[in-house]
Amino acid sequence: MIRHIVFFTVPDRANLETVKSGLSILTAIPHARLLEIGTNVKTDQLGTDIDLVVYGEFDDEAALAAYKAHPNYQLSIERVRPLREMRIAADYESATAVRKPV
Repeated sequence: MIRHIVFFTVPDRANLETVKSGLSILTAIPHARLLEIGTNVKTDQLGTDIDLVVYGEFDDEAALAAYKAHPNYQLSIERVRPLREMRIAADYESATAVRKPV
């Protein structure tokens, strides 16, 4: 499984919901097992720069590539890029997740 995580900063707080809405277009793309758009709650004491997060899970690299080739991906970029500042992405291959007892 491939985990796809993208962090965004939005310098003008007035645009935060517009950027989130633009990123939400991605959730209609059918190639992800799971795709979430979230607002950083900024509780970390060392770093609160990130405003929005895209988190996705894909069966394999082919599914991730199909997601990025979908027209909604480009549409989201066109809406978000002019309003965001930083974008940091990471994709990694994940083994089985280890769940710890609560």
